[in-house]
Amino acid sequence: QRRLVESGGGLVQAGGSLRLSCAASAGVDSITAMAWYRQVPWKARELVAIISSGGSVDYSDSVKGRFTISRDNADTVTLQMNNLKPEDTGTYYCNADFGRQGEYWGKGTLVTVSS
Repeated sequence: QRRLVESGGGLVQAGGSLRLSCAASAGVDSITAMAWYRQVPWKARELVAIISSGGSVDYSDSVKGRFTISRDNADTVTLQMNNLKPEDTGTYYCNADFGRQGEYWGKGTLVTVSS
């Protein structure tokens, strides 16, 4: 059964760094893209960064130059977040597109950036 498990959230002061990781439990060979989304209360979930199976990456304008997404191996995606700002606060969700097998989400990990 496919599952995504996030880790690495926490509390950090503005200007600090955090590293989020997401591990897929099965079916990793069929993954076409992995991504990180962020959600805050009363707002829609927004795309933060995405990486394709070919290595192409894209970022939201708000995090360009500060965040880096990477796939360390076939089943893990990481998000290195530097120079964090209070507006980066939110629950971060890992997402993976397994092609015909569909799209899966992790349960989320909370990131809190204090000013």
